Amino acid sequence: MIPLAVPNLSGNERAYLNKCIDTTFVSSVGEFVNRIEEMAAKQCNTKYAVATSSGTTGLHLALTGCGVKENELVIIPTFTFIATANAVAHCGATPWLMDISPESWAMDADQLKQEIDTNTIFENGRLIHKETGKRVAAIMPVYTLGNIPEMDKIREIAKAYGLPLIADAAAAIGAVYKGKALGELADLTVLSFNGNKTVTAGGGGIVAGNDEALMKKLKHLSTTARVTAEYDHDMVGFNYRMTNIQAAVGCAQLERTDEFVKRKREIRSFYNNEFNGIKGVSLFPVPSYEESSCWFSGIVIDEGGLDEIRQLCSKLREKEIESRSFWKPVHLQKPYENALKASSLEISSKLWNRILTLPCSTNITNDELKYVSDCVKEILS
Repeated sequence: MIPLAVPNLSGNERAYLNKCIDTTFVSSVGEFVNRIEEMAAKQCNTKYAVATSSGTTGLHLALTGCGVKENELVIIPTFTFIATANAVAHCGATPWLMDISPESWAMDADQLKQEIDTNTIFENGRLIHKETGKRVAAIMPVYTLGNIPEMDKIREIAKAYGLPLIADAAAAIGAVYKGKALGELADLTVLSFNGNKTVTAGGGGIVAGNDEALMKKLKHLSTTARVTAEYDHDMVGFNYRMTNIQAAVGCAQLERTDEFVKRKREIRSFYNNEFNGIKGVSLFPVPSYEESSCWFSGIVIDEGGLDEIRQLCSKLREKEIESRSFWKPVHLQKPYENALKASSLEISSKLWNRILTLPCSTNITNDELKYVSDCVKEILS
């Protein structure tokens, strides 16, 4: 079976894991936890980074640190993995769902401005949603597939209304926006090291940022807000720590970030070239204003829906090729049926059930890629 996306563990992972075992530092204290924070900060071009137990806990930590509270609103795109919305809900807040741009599959900056201008008022230094009376507490765009939305516009909107800007960059490591690294685009940037990500630690995440006081607060909150060795705690904190074992794998992976991202871009280019011009098929977007990290690759079926995607996946599995559908938007998920929605979510609604993701592991061979594309073409024909 040619897998969809599996880790490439051919570097220093084994050596670093053995060091954890030899030194007995396998929990949340150890040299690799410190090292992964330093390496991630350098990768994001930020001064600081805090390692977390997952990308989701990283998002929750970032939102909490920025003051998001119960009965408030956080603006996110509806086209995202449900963890984005869950992190908002874990704060007791409600997602305000925006649509995406067809050029990037990421948050539509123009719609964002229109929705805020139309549906909010500014009262006593707080942005209030007129219909619900809830405070808008933050904007959290998602870098879909490693594609970055128009962050210049989004940052301008956030600044105009005094809103924290938190980037869900779970799969975007290595992406570059108009010459800027990930950490230069938002107040806080959250990465995921889940097993299917380009760079993995088997799990875990990173929150990167430049505000020293805020980052110290996040580190404190993530380690149960413990003040002294005598078990004094001064806040309601979280046990969101990454283990040294996870960090050891992550450090070995981060050493090869450029290599992995280069291969991901090659895979995206290969599929786009192979399927370009084929009737009934559209390509994954590659925005011209950035260098996407191209986390996943595949095709879009112009006609049909989820049943057609399932049939394609079944036929590909018969040929020993793993493939899958992609994210079901948040507004179609049962826990968020009553979430606040933008006036139109048309693009997300029409796109999600026509996406077919194809094998894109960084260690996939060119022969395997050609086999995959040939099989897909054969089935489609």
